[in-house]
Formats: sequence, structure tokens, C-alpha cells
Amino acid sequence: MASQLQGFLSRFSRTRYHTPYLPSSVSLFQFSTLQVTSNPLMDEPTDNQIKRPSNFNERDVLYQLSGLLPICCNTSISKPFTENSPKEQLKTRAVDGFLSPGEKLRGVFIQRLRGKAAIELALTNVGIDLTIDIVSEVINRGNLGGEAMVIFFNWAVKQPTIPKDVDTYNVIIKALGRRKFIEFVVKVLKDMHIQGISPNYETLSIVMDSFIKARQVSKAIEMFRNLEEFGGKCDTESLNVLLQCLCQRSHVGAANLFFNAMKGGIPFNCMTYNIIIGGWSKYGKIGEMERCLKAMVADGFSPNCLTFSHLIEGLGRAGRIDDAVEVFHHMEETGCVPNACVYNALISNFISTRDFDECLKYYNFMVSSNCDPNMDTYTKLIVAFLKARKVADALEMLDEMVGRGMIPTTGAITSFIEPLCQYGPPHAAMMIYKKARKVGCRISLSAYKLLLMRLSRFGKCGMLLNLWDEMQESGYSSDTEVYEYVINGLCNIGQLDTAVLVMEESLHKGFCPSRLIRSKLNNKLLASNKVEMAYKLFLKIKIARQNDNARRFWRGNGWHF
Repeated sequence: MASQLQGFLSRFSRTRYHTPYLPSSVSLFQFSTLQVTSNPLMDEPTDNQIKRPSNFNERDVLYQLSGLLPICCNTSISKPFTENSPKEQLKTRAVDGFLSPGEKLRGVFIQRLRGKAAIELALTNVGIDLTIDIVSEVINRGNLGGEAMVIFFNWAVKQPTIPKDVDTYNVIIKALGRRKFIEFVVKVLKDMHIQGISPNYETLSIVMDSFIKARQVSKAIEMFRNLEEFGGKCDTESLNVLLQCLCQRSHVGAANLFFNAMKGGIPFNCMTYNIIIGGWSKYGKIGEMERCLKAMVADGFSPNCLTFSHLIEGLGRAGRIDDAVEVFHHMEETGCVPNACVYNALISNFISTRDFDECLKYYNFMVSSNCDPNMDTYTKLIVAFLKARKVADALEMLDEMVGRGMIPTTGAITSFIEPLCQYGPPHAAMMIYKKARKVGCRISLSAYKLLLMRLSRFGKCGMLLNLWDEMQESGYSSDTEVYEYVINGLCNIGQLDTAVLVMEESLHKGFCPSRLIRSKLNNKLLASNKVEMAYKLFLKIKIARQNDNARRFWRGNGWHF
């Protein structure tokens, strides 16, 4: 075994990532959470063994490598792992202190334990106060397989802090479906039925969407037919869920065929017809929409505002704007008063033709008709104005939206800032940012990065540093991209000393900026005759790159430090 280890270590010493590249404060196997007892039989050097430092424990190496390589780790010691003094135990366990509870639980599966009992015991020994948010983090992040996700979830629902209800099962079903682990989705559904938990319509929507997203439309339809085997009901609402999932995933033809096949078997309602009409409206299929509308009227259902909004949208996508306006005015004759959804469909048609005068005309008509615009109305208009570079109109519309008491969502603010960061100075983007902050809207990290990038390009470093502080106050941590924008902005205005400090901070936190930023700062320092500062920074970057390469290698093998 010693000769085998010696051969492996000799091959490893010839690889690109050498152990001297690791930081001095982190030993080679310091990330082990347990103190390993040495084996005097194996620690005793022989003639054919290479010389190693006195603190180099061969048994420790074998134990750590046994999880990565096909090495049989046999021992004659009855208790290979012993708890030492509290001070040493705290020292060994402090290494994983930077890991989140979800990362610690996912780390159990890196150990490749054999058997469900061993895995569940290891999960219990982690000592985490489990919550449903931690469960969601474990199964949605990382790269756990379907079987590992199910094993973890089955252990989680046994804990007293996790409710064993349909909402909890929806979390695992959604995570499995997102990764297209269809067979495990069916397995979880069967376990739900055995436990006496019936799926709700949200569960059905998640399952159907998972099947359709995995391009298994026929299995989704088969699942609907056999829904009673899993504790569900094949009623009108379940049918609407299936048809909605099919239309959202662009399988309108399959939805229409199944819709026709279910006639006489399951009773339809107005929403059933609206779903099919809405599916055809996305493609501008006027003939199919009219055929479904006639069947809807023949079945005794009157078109409502949602029906007319789909008709107007479909006519607009087919390029028949005038017909869409005619349908809009025909609504009042039928006694159906247009709501915000109908106005939004008509405004979207004029936006697609860049007819902003008509957009404002029907917007004003909407307000004068005592129909309150909703968030979708303002978002469509503001984004359209910004893309057309009508910044003044967009800001005026934003003020009107805020004046009506509507607080923009985080995604809406990001959609407003994104087009503004593609042209012109960052003044307008910063105005939208300040207005959003003033009304209490939370700004996304993507929006902060867009603003930092734009301010950096124009050399607005005072605003950039203030924005950076506000980003950190909002709870966002800086990453490599943020540091690159700050360093680039400081270089553009000649603040080289501050740029060096920011570079050193990024290196200290483990972020190594791109070669372009490093070269730009280095050239600026050399041009300013700051050769000594450039050389010292070069040495720090060299060590940081070596540490980063070593860290990538170890983490690629499942070890974290």
C-alpha cells in the first residue's frame, strides 16, 4: 500500500497543480472535519519510501484519497477516528465553517457512502436545524442526481421540523422535474399516494409541465388519464391545467387534438375555450381561433374580456391591426366592458408597429374610461419608450405609475435599466435607479452590475463608488465582475492607487480579475513610473492565480477548503 501511495504521489507531483501553490494557512488535508489517528505501522519509514515531513500522515492521505480513487483502505485499528481535545476538534471542524447548511448537507453525498442507512446517519450527524428553505436549497442547487435527491428528501420529511404535506412534496417534484428526472417524479407521486397525501392542482401543473418540458407529451396525456391512480381527479380543472401546460410549451396542436378528444367525456367551461384560443393567438392562427370561438358560443358560453384580449392579440400577430381595433370597439356592442387586459393587448399591437401615438391615445382613453392601468400596462409602455430612445416619455410614464401607488417589481426595474445601459450616458439609468430606491423597490444584482458597468465606462467613479456601497448595503456581495467594473473605472480616471487597493481586496477575497483588467492596470502603473508598485502587484496576482488554480483542482475532485 505504501508503494502504491508513493507511485501516486510521484505522479501527482508532476501535475500542473502543485501543493506548494496552496496558501500557507491551509494545509493539504486541513479540510477534513475529523482528526485522523495515525498508524504507527504505516508511519514508520522504510528504505523504499520517499522522505516526507514528520507531520505528513500517510493514513490521512489514504483516507482522503479513498473517496476519489479505487484504493482499498483496510486497517487493523479498531477505532480509526477518535475525538481529540476540544481545542483540536474545534480547529479541525472550523474549516467548514464558511459553508452554508445546504452545502454541508450536499457534502455528505460527495463521500460516496454505501447504503441509505449510512447516508441518513451522516445527514443526521451534520447537526443542521432543518427548514423547508434549506431542503429547497439542497435539492435545487448543486448537481445531485435523482436518486440522491429522493434519498435526501425522504430523510428530510422524517425530521420533526419539516411538515409532511403536499406543499413539501411539491418542492421535490418541481426540483426533479426541472432536471428532467421523470422516473423519480413518478416515484415520488406513488410515495405520496401511499402516504395518503393527494396531489393538488399545483402538483398536477408541476408534473405536467415537467413531462412536456422533457418532450414527453404522450406520457403527460397518459398521466392525466391515469390521474386517479395517484389520488387525483380527472375533472374540468385538471383538464385546464393540462391544456394550459401544453399551450405554454408551444404544443397547441396536441392541446387542440386532446381538447377535441375530450368532448363529451369531461365538461368544459369558459376557461377551457379561452386556453385554446389563447394558444392559437400566439401564432396568429385566425382560422383556428374563429373555429374555437364558434364552438364556444355553440356550447352556451359567452366570450368574456379574456377571450377578446386573445382575439385582439392574435389579430395583431397576424398583422391585422385594423381588425383588432374593430373587435375592440365591437366589445361594447356585446355588452362586455373592456378591462386592463384588453387594453394591454391593443397597446401591444401598436407597440409592435412602433405607433406610439396610438399607444398613448388608447392609454388616455383607458384612463378616461375609469379603467385603471395595471403594472403590465406601464411596463409595456416604459420598455417600449426606452427601446425607441424616448427617454423623457418613459420617465414621465414611470412618474405616473409611481404616483398611482404602484411600486415597480425588481424584474421591472431591471428591464428599465437594461436598455438604458446600451446607449448614451448613465444619467437616465441612475434617475430610474434613484426613483426606484426612493419608493422602496429592491434592486437586483443584475441591475447593479449594469449600472456599475455603465458608470465605469464613462469614468463616473464618484457615483460608481457610492453605488458600490449601496449595493453592499442591500445585502449583495461583490464578485469578480463587480471588482472588474470598479477597477476599470478607477483606471479610466487615473486613480491608480485606489485601483491597486481594490485589486488587492479582490485577490484577498479569492477573486482574480480577467487578464484584460490586470493588463490595463499594469500598463497604467508602468506608464506612471510606478514600477515597484506594479511589480509587487504582479507577485500578488501570480500567487492568487496559483491558489485559484489549485482551488479549482481540489474542488473539481469534490474537496473544499
